[in-house]
Amino acid sequence: MTVFIFGEAMLEYHSKGSTGLRYGGDTLNTAIHLARAGHEVAYVTAVGTDPISDALVASWAAEGIDTRFVLRHPTRNPGIYAIHLDEHGERSFLYWRDRSAAREMFALEGMAEALSAAMDASLLYFSLITLAVVGDEGRDRLLGLAARRREAGSPVAYDSNFRPALWNSLADAQDASRHAVETCSIGLPTNTDERELWDTSESDADIVRKWADNGRLIALKAADKGCLLMQGQRAEPDLLPATKIEVIDTSGAGDAFNAGFLSAYLLGECPLKCAESGQNLARRVIGQMGAIPS
Repeated sequence: MTVFIFGEAMLEYHSKGSTGLRYGGDTLNTAIHLARAGHEVAYVTAVGTDPISDALVASWAAEGIDTRFVLRHPTRNPGIYAIHLDEHGERSFLYWRDRSAAREMFALEGMAEALSAAMDASLLYFSLITLAVVGDEGRDRLLGLAARRREAGSPVAYDSNFRPALWNSLADAQDASRHAVETCSIGLPTNTDERELWDTSESDADIVRKWADNGRLIALKAADKGCLLMQGQRAEPDLLPATKIEVIDTSGAGDAFNAGFLSAYLLGECPLKCAESGQNLARRVIGQMGAIPS
């Protein structure tokens, strides 16, 4: 069965310069890595009817992604973001996404079919960025799908990827993420996102324990510390230390970890192997330029 991933994809401008069509987005990066690993992946988003949107969809299809549910908005276009890298490979972003077609994807013809098909998927995956972009109605429908899948025992993966500028208030973001955690069976948070989202100085272990309720499988991304792994209520999570490498570009590191983790999960690997797979893919990505290097 197909993995269904909901999110926003955008055009990318990179400060290091580039030629040709570039694109990215947290969930799209994960979708492409999963497709490259041989998994069947359907990406659910919206773009425009313009030639650049056509080129984006063609590029994703060439990566092996099922684009049947890339919906078309008659008056909107893809958003744009710019990445700037510092001397250590750390990135910062600028966004132009207020008129992004993905913001209205749940109002478009074809979304009901996408939601129906996603109910039977092998895995559903989305992020807090997804929930911010799709607005109140889209958020309710996507979380409703996730809740129905969780009740049916079908896996749901969620990353609390927090971008404050996308939210009207911190309380709105907290409420959305709280509900998303309740619906997921696999949690893929990042320690810095969680501390900023909840305005807390909790330890990494405390964050994992908070997420690991109701038997959830949790892999907390903790940058150069590594990954904290836990399933169910235990006293302490397992720590998989990071391996130091030369960092070229940290763009998409967390998205790559999520893809490596979920790829191994879909192949039936144990949680430890899933985390190792995530770390391996993240290392390869940050050692090259771009969030989804060739």
